[in-house]
Amino acid sequence: MNDLSKNYINGQWVDWSGDTIEVHEGTNGEVIARVPSSDRATMEQAIDAADAAFESWSETTLDDRIKVIRQLHAGLKGRAPEIAQTVAREVGMPIKLAGMIQAGMPIKVTETYLDMLPDYPFSEQSGNSEVQYAPVGVVGCITPWNYPLHQVILKVVPALAAGCTIVLKPSEVSPQTAYILAEILDGTDLPKGVFNVVCGHGQEVGDTLIKHPKVRMVSFTGSTRTGHLIAHAAADDFKRIALEMGGKSASIILPDADLEASVKGTFTNCVMNSGQTCTALTRMLVHKDHHDQACEIAGAIANGLKLGDPLDENTRLGPLASADQRDIVVKYIKLGIEEGARLVAGGPDAPEGLDKGYFVKPTVFGNVDPSSRIAQEEIFGPVMCVIPYETEEEAIRIANGTAYGLSGAVFSSDQERAKKVAGKMRTGQVFVNGGAFNPLAPFGGFGHSGIGREFGKWGLEEFLEVRALQL
Repeated sequence: MNDLSKNYINGQWVDWSGDTIEVHEGTNGEVIARVPSSDRATMEQAIDAADAAFESWSETTLDDRIKVIRQLHAGLKGRAPEIAQTVAREVGMPIKLAGMIQAGMPIKVTETYLDMLPDYPFSEQSGNSEVQYAPVGVVGCITPWNYPLHQVILKVVPALAAGCTIVLKPSEVSPQTAYILAEILDGTDLPKGVFNVVCGHGQEVGDTLIKHPKVRMVSFTGSTRTGHLIAHAAADDFKRIALEMGGKSASIILPDADLEASVKGTFTNCVMNSGQTCTALTRMLVHKDHHDQACEIAGAIANGLKLGDPLDENTRLGPLASADQRDIVVKYIKLGIEEGARLVAGGPDAPEGLDKGYFVKPTVFGNVDPSSRIAQEEIFGPVMCVIPYETEEEAIRIANGTAYGLSGAVFSSDQERAKKVAGKMRTGQVFVNGGAFNPLAPFGGFGHSGIGREFGKWGLEEFLEVRALQL
């Protein structure tokens, strides 16, 4: 078991002797680590350290900041196998995918900023004005458990590049990679106090971070419910906020699309990371004439997935990250049956031989009512809703018929037709005919899915204030 009874504050590891939080392995429920259940005073200490470090860090040269980010990049590459294994055990993503995504994406994101920063215009001329881009100040970062390091890097790297100082509250469900990150940064030229980590529960340390007057921005990734609370709290002293929240993304398969390829692509996206992905394509919209065949294809894929230990390279679907999340997903599966949807594959019972861990069968529902709860609410598990439609206009209306707007997809044999439909979807990104994810493109949502953008120059600009010098 990994004893992490400490926080990283002002460039030092500060021991914690109070209550701790257990971190569990999804495969068997065993305790694999303990982290602090920190108090408000500890969080205030970290905020004070970040505030004290802001003036000098904000005035460093861009070259100095790039040097630190380059050192961070090297550290992430050096510890990639450890990061992948750590996240696989905490979250449940199979080790091959964890290597490519949970460890690989933080490296790739860091590379994109190293490539972009030397040419980024931190000041520019506009008429008789010099427009300057200045760091927003102390940033409170609150991150989720499903992509625990990736979501941290999306905030920390551009915030450091902007000249901000940081206090990070990682998820207590999967906190260990935040400690790896702190260890890496501790070995760089980053001045003390610029980056701090405090572990604990949201109602204690998270609340302090959100409401503290020295924190000028909160960057949050997580549930819409928590984002709603943050938005209200931040309004009291006009903090800047960036909120990346839930989703109920639709994949529209048009009648002329390759049905088998489209269903496979949609379903693979839906269950990646055991469905614990905010952008998961959990609603598959197919023409009514193709509905039964689509259900048959998706059901066959679901029934053929190998569930098991994510550290086994033959595993294709691991457990969920916690017992609580497993129970939530199982309740939604039972709800779907009660609502009258047709259970095509999966179901609420634990997979055979895997009842000790947090496993859920990959589940497919057919003939789903688009207004039902399973079609409207984020489940965050390996559950797909197949929804029939009659016309293209109806498909777009159903796709846009939730409070969310984070991601989506369109499949068609006609690329221009697919793009036209994609342009009518009220969502922050749309995958057209399986287009690849681009870490240089803006990422974020419409509606209840969020405020602000991450990745690329858009992610950097979230951490910058604009100042005009009239000359």
